[in-house]
Amino acid sequence: MTNGSDPSAPRPDPRSRKPGLLIGRPFGVPVYVTSSWWIVAVLITLVYGGIVQTRLALGPSAYLLAFVFAVLLYASVLVHELAHSVVARWYGLPVRRIVLYVLGGVSEIDREAPTPGREFWIAFSGPLLSLVLAAGAYGLARLADPFTVTGELLFQLWIANLLVGVFNLLPGLPLDGGRLLRAGVWKLTGRPHTAGVVAAWGGRILALGVAALPFLLAWSAGTTPGPWAVAWGLFLAGFMWLGAGEALRNARVRSRVPGLRARELARPAVVVTADLPLARADAMLREAGAEAVVVADSAGTPISVMHPAAAEAISDARRAWVPVSDVARALTEYSRVPVGEEGEELLERLIRHPLPEYLVVDEDGGVFGVLRASDVNAAMTGRGRS
Repeated sequence: MTNGSDPSAPRPDPRSRKPGLLIGRPFGVPVYVTSSWWIVAVLITLVYGGIVQTRLALGPSAYLLAFVFAVLLYASVLVHELAHSVVARWYGLPVRRIVLYVLGGVSEIDREAPTPGREFWIAFSGPLLSLVLAAGAYGLARLADPFTVTGELLFQLWIANLLVGVFNLLPGLPLDGGRLLRAGVWKLTGRPHTAGVVAAWGGRILALGVAALPFLLAWSAGTTPGPWAVAWGLFLAGFMWLGAGEALRNARVRSRVPGLRARELARPAVVVTADLPLARADAMLREAGAEAVVVADSAGTPISVMHPAAAEAISDARRAWVPVSDVARALTEYSRVPVGEEGEELLERLIRHPLPEYLVVDEDGGVFGVLRASDVNAAMTGRGRS
């Protein structure tokens, strides 16, 4: 029902895309609600409204109270996600946003926890707060008349938080319990990749169990499973299976992060002046056995990098007089990468400032080569660079 999001490769800044309606920024974290939330809200209102009507005989107001339960359920999910986000920020991890959607919510955390202990507390904070709220609401509900609106709302509140807390403790990704399992295996083995694979397979096993649960319950009661129970079980199991599959792919991708090295990924480059014709730059590339062109100003300071696709679009007839500067992209303050940078440090830099290419500089500040984001993506996914 909830999970954190970790980067697997450099990509355009996702903050430019709005996943839904922005409803607030508690603790400075943007919270979005997708349109799919209304699907669950309507279903809960229709199904639970009849139950409330039976208990309290409120007439049409029973459905209003049922809608309040839908809001309370997602408010409980929001509180749960805020716990993840606050603890992640406490540990210095950037939180992009919280998104509430059809099956719950997700805290999008831009970096992995650096240790299994921090992974544990970020994951456990959500279910822990949900269960604490459930216990508090349960205590208040015991003091209230259950056949009043106040008693019904308190009952809804503790049930909602209990559901959110217990469900998310199931030991498999993408649930929080899967992150707890990952933290435990990571601590025992010292291998976060292995831990991620184990937790992802735990999620797949859980998904199969959820799909089978309606049939097992019906079998134990000597009846046949209801169509709604089967449909909901398969829907929830499908969500869990897909989430576990994505976690498994991410774990395999993340296993390649330690092997990322700017020195090895950088393409050798030649440095040219802005007015040099493309045809001459082509010849210099062949002579030097290089693969990239860096454009420098009159003082020898790199100012741009030739864009391969734009250069290839220039016909042979025009290459003799079109200058390299016409097909080059300007370097920014974030374009320079030290040649010795590698692993998580390198990936974090590229994710924080996503660009098509970077200038790799040596220890003296000179040009070592050009690092293309596409080459990093290829290395992360196990493909050879083009």
